[in-house]
Amino acid sequence: MRRFIQIVLVGFALLMVGFALTRAPDANASVAYVSPYSFEQTYGGGLRLLRVDLGYKILEKDKDTGYILFEYSSPESGNKVYPGSMELVETKDGVHVAVQIPAMPQYHERMIVDALAKKLSNEYGEPPKRDKDKGDKDKDGDKDKPKDGDKDKPKDGDKDKPKDGDKDKPKDG
Repeated sequence: MRRFIQIVLVGFALLMVGFALTRAPDANASVAYVSPYSFEQTYGGGLRLLRVDLGYKILEKDKDTGYILFEYSSPESGNKVYPGSMELVETKDGVHVAVQIPAMPQYHERMIVDALAKKLSNEYGEPPKRDKDKGDKDKDGDKDKPKDGDKDKPKDGDKDKPKDGDKDKPKDG
């Protein structure tokens, strides 16, 4: 009986290893990058990278919805082309760029994303500082209100008015 259990466990382990090695990678995987540049700079840079720098054929593009469909080919695949996509979405942290080439290993997608980051840096220089509090100039919300330490200080219109502690003091004349 003991020998039977060992054989079943070894067989199960080999089956699991075989399953893990033959399982196809997730086709929905993509490589992402958050660009610190504006949407217009990132979209234009991505389009120029794909069409001009890398020489890929652009199948479809739409700046309003933020995508570019292209035909990807690599030197190792010969003349064979694969469908690829670049998606751009503006977020509060920057422009989220996702590149997908489902038929190819992930390093092909990573190469395009890295090339885009380098291109944007070379063309536009240091990325602009992003204002995390857009539209909200006062971080604490009440910057214009006097602070607790300032409540005893006279305001501009209160210079001539006596303070509570000054009522008993004689005025200099």
